[in-house]
Amino acid sequence: MIVDEKARIVALRQALHEHNYRYYVLNQPIVSDQEFDFMMHELQDLEARHPELADPNSPSVRVGSDLSQSFEQVEHRYPMLSLSNTYNEDEVRSWYESVEKGLGGAPFEVCCELKYDGLSISLTYEDGRLVRAVTRGDGVRGDDVTANVKTIRAIPLVLQQVEGRQKGQFPVPESFEIRGEILMPIKVFENLNKERELAGEQLFANPRNAASGTLKLQNSAVVASRKLDAYLYFLLGEKLPTDGHFENLEVARQWGFKVGEGMRKVRTLEEIYDFIHYWDVERRNLPVATDGIVLKVNSLRQQEQLGYTAKSPRWAIAYKFKAERVCTRLLSVSYQVGRTGAITPVANMEPVQLAGTTVKRATLNNEDFIRSFDLHIGDYVYVEKGGEIIPKIVGVDVSRREAGAQAVTFVARCPECGSGLVRYEGEAAHYCPNDAGCPPQIKGRIEHFIARKAMDIDSLGPETVDDYFQRGMIRNVADLYEIRVSDINQGGSREKSAQKIVQAIRESTKVPFERVLFALGIRFVGETSAKLLARHFKSIDALAAASMEELQQVEGVGEMIARSVMAYFESPVNREIISRLRGYGVQMQLSESAQQPQDNRLAGLNIVISGVFVHHSRDEYKEMIERYGGKNVSSISSKTSFVLAGSNMGPSKLEKAQQLGVEVVSEDEFLNRYFSESPSSVADDAESSSESRGEYVEGSLF
Repeated sequence: MIVDEKARIVALRQALHEHNYRYYVLNQPIVSDQEFDFMMHELQDLEARHPELADPNSPSVRVGSDLSQSFEQVEHRYPMLSLSNTYNEDEVRSWYESVEKGLGGAPFEVCCELKYDGLSISLTYEDGRLVRAVTRGDGVRGDDVTANVKTIRAIPLVLQQVEGRQKGQFPVPESFEIRGEILMPIKVFENLNKERELAGEQLFANPRNAASGTLKLQNSAVVASRKLDAYLYFLLGEKLPTDGHFENLEVARQWGFKVGEGMRKVRTLEEIYDFIHYWDVERRNLPVATDGIVLKVNSLRQQEQLGYTAKSPRWAIAYKFKAERVCTRLLSVSYQVGRTGAITPVANMEPVQLAGTTVKRATLNNEDFIRSFDLHIGDYVYVEKGGEIIPKIVGVDVSRREAGAQAVTFVARCPECGSGLVRYEGEAAHYCPNDAGCPPQIKGRIEHFIARKAMDIDSLGPETVDDYFQRGMIRNVADLYEIRVSDINQGGSREKSAQKIVQAIRESTKVPFERVLFALGIRFVGETSAKLLARHFKSIDALAAASMEELQQVEGVGEMIARSVMAYFESPVNREIISRLRGYGVQMQLSESAQQPQDNRLAGLNIVISGVFVHHSRDEYKEMIERYGGKNVSSISSKTSFVLAGSNMGPSKLEKAQQLGVEVVSEDEFLNRYFSESPSSVADDAESSSESRGEYVEGSLF
């Protein structure tokens, strides 16, 4: 029996990793949320019985994200920043002129490179041998995918000079990092999709998604069979061969790295334009996908002189090729209802290939968008992919419109419940006002209520909510607190899972009032405004009794939010829900500790937070600063009191602080300086209302 349970733990972990990957990375789930929840609860039960099999990478102890939970996460030695994008030659000229100005008119060279459309990777070599391969992740840390990267034959495991196969002018440094892009060749992608189609499997959307998904597979043998490729484009380290980026890559080529053949070093704008024009056509003949050109100041010394903005280097820029455009026929328009009642029109079109994918739907945003194109059913419309991801209609071929074609008119009634739609002043969207009786709104509000930044009932998910709704178990958020184990289990074998769900619902009564207020889903009241309202009025009763004038006295609350709050509490249905929630023990006022006035030890201080912290999260530190009279500011200026800096502080912020003489304070120094008397209690207060975890996001069209 014990052997069987251990095997089951292994099987469940593998299955849940795969489902997390499909859900968070591919957006292609193959099981319902309810099935996933049952598997997760079973795993947690088994792990509790077998603590000797504890695994820090188990799906049970990690939150699914675009960073795969099946791989160790590693911090980058140098943050992997993104590049600023340009889409026309005038913007390229502006960048070029800004470089000239930044260098004081000194001559400079530009390295022109192809921008490969793949998965960014950072490779670390020590003594000429590959020791670690890490994905970009969030720019600060990424997934360690070394085992899978070692299957890519384009990436050397041991460099040429180290193996004695080649001698060069420049010896290999003891330690360095080289970055590049992992790609799936177009022919490999096409063959892979043909195989998947024959096998009845879901097709990959494009080569980039296929490469990204392949690199995160658990089976390195499968990764090897996918024949991934790689191009390297940036060398980092303390002892690089030369001051020239172009020259360093040429040396890297000698060491055995695969560097793009199209790279060219130029001096003038005209030469940059020539490079762009050439590759805008010739790129279609390449074996891998590209989506633009990257321009970099060649001299590393001049790169350092130019520095960084908050998000990207000043010495580099990406020129994106114009998005591919196709023409197809508009067949119909359908309408979707979101959690807040917002109505989103969707164009249903004849399927057409666009940027490597089959497109048949596109969002139409709102009524104004439809009118701006004077859309008619049967129109031939031009479609592009915004950012190469989201299909959007960008034009209409009016000359092909058929006589008698019917104009698209926005619906006057909710497609789900039939209620007349309303449009609020200053709003582009139409809303269904039947928030108490419209099914998508009801389910959406419940999903919002249970989200992590709200009531944090993580044992439930959208599929489970839909199941409970269809079974008549819930019709509003208050119904959650009446769910019993027998309602969920219904005589089945999932009693322990049902007990955990019921317990999670009960535990949510401890959630602080400001998050409860956000969880109620009052239209236009987000996290920040909910926190401000809670702190100002301190209880749900005071908020419900507030006048329009009193509501607008709260910082950040304007007429639209005030009217929405008043309308919410005027509803008998909402008042009944509040009454029931109060009866179940849900927090309807600020806790005593939250209402007690804090000292103003940080009063008058403007504090910038940057980096990754050890003791508490960024949100917790922001909470501490606000609670003790300080002010969080996003950018450094002469008025900044100091920078609270964690590891991997943004280089541009560090440079700006040094230029302005702004003090940089470490995490430990900050706690010792301002909270030496009771740092734990202060941190506990901050943690109790921290909202640093994920939140529910309404489902996408695609």
